[in-house]
Amino acid sequence: MKYLEEFQNPELARRLLDDIRATVTRPWALMEVCGGQTHTIIRHGIDQLLPEGIELIHGPGCPVCVTPLEVIDKALEIAARPEVIFCSFGDMLRVPGSDRDLFRVRGEGGDVRVVYSPLDALRIAQENPQREVVFFGIGFETTAPPNAMTVHQARKLGIGNFSMLVSHVRVPPAISAIMESPHCRVQGFLAAGHVCSVMGTEEYPELAERYRVPIVVTGFEPLDILEGVRRTVRQLERGEHTVENAYPRAVREEGNAAARAMLEDVFEVTDRAWRGIGVIPASGWRLSERYREQDAEHRFDVAAITTREPAACRSGEVLQGLLKPHECEAFGTLCTPRTPLGATMVSSEGACAAYYLYRRLGVPAVSLEASPVG
Repeated sequence: MKYLEEFQNPELARRLLDDIRATVTRPWALMEVCGGQTHTIIRHGIDQLLPEGIELIHGPGCPVCVTPLEVIDKALEIAARPEVIFCSFGDMLRVPGSDRDLFRVRGEGGDVRVVYSPLDALRIAQENPQREVVFFGIGFETTAPPNAMTVHQARKLGIGNFSMLVSHVRVPPAISAIMESPHCRVQGFLAAGHVCSVMGTEEYPELAERYRVPIVVTGFEPLDILEGVRRTVRQLERGEHTVENAYPRAVREEGNAAARAMLEDVFEVTDRAWRGIGVIPASGWRLSERYREQDAEHRFDVAAITTREPAACRSGEVLQGLLKPHECEAFGTLCTPRTPLGATMVSSEGACAAYYLYRRLGVPAVSLEASPVG
């Protein structure tokens, strides 16, 4: 597959690491804002190969992980209703709510179905006009356009039994929240390339200037990550704080015009709660007034459901970069993929899942010669 093997080349990785070592003169703390990037970093040991003092902090970049507990509970309430066919991507089924998950609801008789596209849910609604079909729409700017298009299509085609439970979040306000935290240690960001392929980079220069931090748009393969680190460290060493696009094969400054137009038509910006973090102003989307009839939260009257996070789960600290997964007392004991306390342990992009999958129970040193890159 194009852009796979060539971006995992060990020799090129060594050259980038040598360049980073030659550039760095002091410690720096960088945050990647994408769960996919986190998994690449842990799987290939990139954080262990960097020069001592260069720390990669795992940010709130997993869309499943940041979906708040109360939204999960709303999904469970809707999915358990006999008139509903509840459709979701598979990674949401194991995410724990207050007392169960979607797998449990399905085992108890709920009609919960895994789909691979929101359009699959729309087709199910067409085939089952006597049932209410609900799609669980979560994620960052990357998954929002197809979800918006599906709602638009449902309205256009007059499919009245289709609705969407929406929990979409936006990256730029999260960066602001991170930088304004009294515990913030982040000095530079690796921005998520797939988000910027949709939205472009226009929102980032203001953030870079306001907080005086470099922001480098980065891809997802090992060499992408290393190039992002190299550019970020170079800026930090020079005292610069600008936006750089290190992922030009997929990202343009203006983003995807058609996708952005669809988002503006279907969604409106709203305050949004992030699991383990709290409410971040203007950090999410909800269906606009024009599409309110397709809003499952209103259709099934579950807006009033509120919940508390379990005290034993420290995923909020992990999502804010305040804690590495293996530093949580419950990691690998009370909290495992089979018995998760939080979404960060079961999501395919969760930091806790990455540490468990790749056996990061501690952080041993790794030499370049033993590098798993490639």
